[in-house]
Amino acid sequence: MDETEPTMTNLFLQLGLAADAPSIAGFIARHQLPADVRISEAPYWNDGQRQFLAEQLGADAKWSTIVDQLNESLHEDAVKRQTGR
Repeated sequence: MDETEPTMTNLFLQLGLAADAPSIAGFIARHQLPADVRISEAPYWNDGQRQFLAEQLGADAKWSTIVDQLNESLHEDAVKRQTGR
């Protein structure tokens, strides 16, 4: 059984990405998504990453809260454009 604590750092490790704070912030800044694109449909994920993200959100699994936080961060620019904030 996987006992890994679901944190943003561990999510990035799970996805095979650099997981230090500057790398996470840089990834989020460079990979903003339009409002109508789901996190699991982003073009930059590979099949395994896409499947993991979709499964975690769809099953309301232990990683779902962190995946949702990443989703919100990746849509931050789109929300600002829509709300004017």
